[in-house]
Amino acid sequence: MRGNRTGSEIDGGAETKGGGRAGYVWRRFRKNRLAMVGLAIIVLLIGVAIFADLIANYHDKVIKINIGIRHQAPSLAHFFGTDEFGRDIFARVVHGTRISLFVGLISVGIALFFGGGLGAVAGYYGGKIDTVIMRLLDVLLAIPVILLAITIIASLGVSIINLMIAVGVANIPGFARVVRGAVLGVKGNEFIEAAKAIGSPNYKIILAHVLPNCFAPIMVYATLKVATAIMATAGLSFIGLGVKPPTPEWGSMLSAGRGFIRDHVHEVFFPGLAIMMSVLSLNMIGDGLRDALDPRLK
Repeated sequence: MRGNRTGSEIDGGAETKGGGRAGYVWRRFRKNRLAMVGLAIIVLLIGVAIFADLIANYHDKVIKINIGIRHQAPSLAHFFGTDEFGRDIFARVVHGTRISLFVGLISVGIALFFGGGLGAVAGYYGGKIDTVIMRLLDVLLAIPVILLAITIIASLGVSIINLMIAVGVANIPGFARVVRGAVLGVKGNEFIEAAKAIGSPNYKIILAHVLPNCFAPIMVYATLKVATAIMATAGLSFIGLGVKPPTPEWGSMLSAGRGFIRDHVHEVFFPGLAIMMSVLSLNMIGDGLRDALDPRLK
């Protein structure tokens, strides 16, 4: 059906050269140097997360206590120094990358699945369904994300799974509003009316025609929200409601090192740098995707 081509013909056919729509977006994305720097950093962090066990032994470097080498400054033996228990900070930052990215991606996936589904239904059907769904979500939206996450974790208990659920649920209203707005901009197009005219069921129209044409704003928002989820994870771990020690997580490392910041600043500098680099790179990628996918910026 022609409806499937509408989203890919925004540029009047120019983008079909050299790989179609994806190739066209990639060429526009590559022109943004900051976005490419962000992509390189994220690829590096993903590689570190995948090969964390090869980079640093978990038992010997990450959780094993060695009081004899506590609070050591960065050196060739310990690139980022050691913490108050003599654990290698470089190894803990490396393994913390895996947890931070995993929690960030899974929590955004939860928010996208439920929030996106509710937003698509509300935007497509409209009327009372739209009113009921969005007013209920407005109640959640009125509560600050971090406060809602704290409430959920306090109810469910402290664990990585509950942390992902809390951050994901707290971001559902935002995804619902973004998807609803995108659906409202698409559902009045002729190819949607044509799909209805031939008798396609509503769920198939939403999945096969509406959502694919809402991909751009959803992708950009999801990328930016991964950065927000990483910050929320670090914040919750910092106050003791996230990942439990001795499991390495950037926020909990900051919390443990804050008492020694005056004499051993490296114990908070490197975990904080990891948070900053991951969040900054994801925001740069999000900005690059927005510029590459938004036809109004041609």
